[in-house]
Amino acid sequence: MVKIGNLELGDFPLLLAPMEDVSDPPFRAVCKENGADLMYTEFISSEGLIRDAAKSVQKLDIFEYERPIGIQIFGNEIESMREAAAIAEAAGPDILDINYGCPVNKVACKGAGAGILLDIDKMVSMTAEIVKSVKIPVTVKTRLGWDENTIRIVEVAERLQDVGIQAISIHARTRKQMYKGTADWSYLNQVKANPRLHIPVFGNGDIDSPEKAAEYRQKYDVDGMMIGRASIGYPWIFDEIKHYFKTGEHLPAPDLDERIAVTKKHLDFSVKWKGEKLGILEMRRHYTNYFRGMPNFKPFRTEMVTAESYDHVCSILDQVGEVYADYQF
Repeated sequence: MVKIGNLELGDFPLLLAPMEDVSDPPFRAVCKENGADLMYTEFISSEGLIRDAAKSVQKLDIFEYERPIGIQIFGNEIESMREAAAIAEAAGPDILDINYGCPVNKVACKGAGAGILLDIDKMVSMTAEIVKSVKIPVTVKTRLGWDENTIRIVEVAERLQDVGIQAISIHARTRKQMYKGTADWSYLNQVKANPRLHIPVFGNGDIDSPEKAAEYRQKYDVDGMMIGRASIGYPWIFDEIKHYFKTGEHLPAPDLDERIAVTKKHLDFSVKWKGEKLGILEMRRHYTNYFRGMPNFKPFRTEMVTAESYDHVCSILDQVGEVYADYQF
């Protein structure tokens, strides 16, 4: 049984990665229904929380059916992160997660996210202060290092454990790699081989099929996996991986009716949570992914991403169901 604090997550939990502009409550809802064991909010700026910025505060929204749920924060100032941690804890999550992995310039080049991998001592000090400031379990998401010359992930995991974190998720790329190249999970073997390390280690990067999940589970000895990009438009991946672990067989791919039903459910929640205008706008990034691979789909996609009302989008989805009624995935 994998545990974070007193939180029991099963024998090999599958986590939904926190993804900016993706892993909001509507998306988390469909992932939870399809097998995600632990989910995190989008990362939230510590400075935004302290300033009470509307966008940052809205990201604190969590719902009972999502539990266990973690709120993830990022920043480069220790005192700001302490204050933000307290604000996040007050929102009632089960876990507080610290983002030490975001590679984008506007975050990393200001010393936050993956930028802190250039100052491990500060990373450890910041983590220690956050752990002391909250009562809920603190976890960390990070990368291997800034570049191939600064990979100290075995030391980082041990030092963060020693100041109180209760699990670590490692994206097996450097910041320099961004999302390119291949994730090198061999470093996770090294982390797990450290006899002093006893907290759960979750692997992240390139898990895009049940076969790869099974191969990496056996090969790299991690305690669970965090799935990000492969879940966008395909929340079924969590249940598919679990089924493959148990049986060695594939679940049937979701058919068109299921894809349309889940898209509508996602859209419905998005509109209820954000209002019709913003809810429709922020769903536009998902349509291509839900219907990936369907031939001659571009006209429908174009119409969906320009539709301005909930009813219009639903009518287009109904048309898709009629036109592609015989299509097999």
